Amino acid sequence: MSALLGRDFKLALRTGGGALMGVLFFLVLIALLPFAVGPDLPLLKRIGPAMLWLGALLASLLTLDRLFAADHDDGALDLMLMARTPLELSVIAKALAHWITSALPLVVATPLLGLMLNIEPAVSLHVALTLLAGTPALTLIGVIGAALSVTLRRGGLLLPILVLPLSVPVLIFGVAAATTPGEFGAPFLILLALSLVSLAAAPFAAAAALRQGME
Repeated sequence: MSALLGRDFKLALRTGGGALMGVLFFLVLIALLPFAVGPDLPLLKRIGPAMLWLGALLASLLTLDRLFAADHDDGALDLMLMARTPLELSVIAKALAHWITSALPLVVATPLLGLMLNIEPAVSLHVALTLLAGTPALTLIGVIGAALSVTLRRGGLLLPILVLPLSVPVLIFGVAAATTPGEFGAPFLILLALSLVSLAAAPFAAAAALRQGME
């Protein structure tokens, strides 16, 4: 698992397709929002946390289609299927590498981008905390979609259709926790529960999809 984790780190840094692409997309999306809304600072402040969550969700989709596709192209996926290490553990390693290189930079960038939306620093930190709790669920749901679409032609186009509906509960409770500081506890705990449930279920679902797809 550690070898696979290190390999995916190196690939993400070498291609620049992880942190850099996601953060740049996040930055561009948030920078465009004030132009769409207009010079209404109270409105920006009110919808800013929701826009940060939506931007993080869309940015997290950018590199999901290459999560298993590169391994499929160079034959590494066949080796993972035949290895003595359970495929479920390999899926967890790849999901962890993807989260660290793609989702964690979005969490770090959130307080800075919140300033562009006239969000108070304390609220921006709330949003970053909810993203820290919720993005693992987004990544693990995305892993299932990536596994289902890896052997399909134009699977990258199908991936958002598979992943976005399953991500709706995470988005709802993430926005609820970020926009209602007085009721932060319950939605935040549900976010953590969604991430834990995803961790328990997604590796098995993704591994089954990979085995089925490679037969």
